[in-house]
Amino acid sequence: MLGIGTKNLGIDLGTANTIVYLEGKGIVLREPSVVARNTKTNEVISVGSEARDMIGRTPESITAIRPMKDGVIADYDTTVAMMKYYINKALGNTNGKPYVMVCVPSGITEVEKRAVIDATRVAGARDAYVIEEPFAAAIGAGLPVMDPTGSMVVDIGGGTTDVATISLGGIVSSRSIRMAGDKMNDAIVQYVRQHKNLLIGERTAEKLKWDIGSASLEAAEQMGTTEIRGRDLVTGLPKTMEVSAKDVSTALQDVVENIISAIKGTLEETSPEIAADVIDHGIVLTGGGALLKHLPDVIADATKVPVFIATDPLDCVAVGTGESLKSIDVIKK
Repeated sequence: MLGIGTKNLGIDLGTANTIVYLEGKGIVLREPSVVARNTKTNEVISVGSEARDMIGRTPESITAIRPMKDGVIADYDTTVAMMKYYINKALGNTNGKPYVMVCVPSGITEVEKRAVIDATRVAGARDAYVIEEPFAAAIGAGLPVMDPTGSMVVDIGGGTTDVATISLGGIVSSRSIRMAGDKMNDAIVQYVRQHKNLLIGERTAEKLKWDIGSASLEAAEQMGTTEIRGRDLVTGLPKTMEVSAKDVSTALQDVVENIISAIKGTLEETSPEIAADVIDHGIVLTGGGALLKHLPDVIADATKVPVFIATDPLDCVAVGTGESLKSIDVIKK
């Protein structure tokens, strides 16, 4: 029997954000995967949105870090502290220990999987199980994962892009690349540095990506410009500058091309029957990266397959992880 009175949790432990699904209630928590610590005493000062606001603005005695990198745990102790905080916050004042389902990228090693399970147990779970991200995303997007029909999902998160074809309750072929939202932000920072002699922070880059970023260079030409602030690399002084949508789109091209080649690679490995199903039903995009302007059109153009964005793409993985709690008894065996 499951813990009486204790609801079980599904956790989308992302590089950029952590989303928690509470059994019977749905998504109860959505926070950035950031922890601020006092470097002298090692105590956790804040977690989530509050900690994210501190990035790049902390004195020497405080560091704000993202303990997840490329979809895996980069800092074990900080990840445990963050998960403990989120589990307690999601459960409120219930005493029992929940069973927790955590999603992981499809390409991670057994050692990395083990680290996620251990961290979740140490953080207060009665037991922990993992589900692969593209499979959880497909469940959350409402795809018929248990049917004998092929579905294709592309989950573009913060740290990884997971591409998979799914049929009969399992992943048929998949690829996981460490090219996703974070790499897009980095590319924008580098581009502005090299071509504009301006140093901008990660948050400014992310804002640029959502405001005027586009996967299509042609479309970007019609999208105008925006103002950004940063530090002039020549004078070292603060400076305001215009950046065009074409600049941002040019910066993003490399990441977009990598995502497209992962999709093509996965399609090449699938059987003709599943490939035929994918042509019929299309490719479904989930994750925050799916919201990049004109991305579905660019992928559809490259693969000659229709592409759709899932409803609530940011929540698909968490919802799928939560939905899979219903079959937790099967998973335990």
